[in-house]
Amino acid sequence: MKIKNNILGHIQRGGTPSAVDRLLATQLGTACVEMINNENYGVMMAIRGTKVEAVPLEEVIGKRKIIPLDHDWVETAKNVGISLGA
Repeated sequence: MKIKNNILGHIQRGGTPSAVDRLLATQLGTACVEMINNENYGVMMAIRGTKVEAVPLEEVIGKRKIIPLDHDWVETAKNVGISLGA
């Protein structure tokens, strides 16, 4: 039996990564390596506007960022048949 690896994030979001997905992953990964090289730990990398920023984990732990049901992303997901779980 052959075992096939799947990247869960791509399955959850609807398939093969786009060019934007690949660029985003490269930007965030590069920023993470820079933080490690600078021994800046206890942070996560976030996209704010068009910039990658380090955000202290204390600012995000235990918090949720909810997308309103009337947000364009929700409507777009529904239009292309992506299930959001409910």
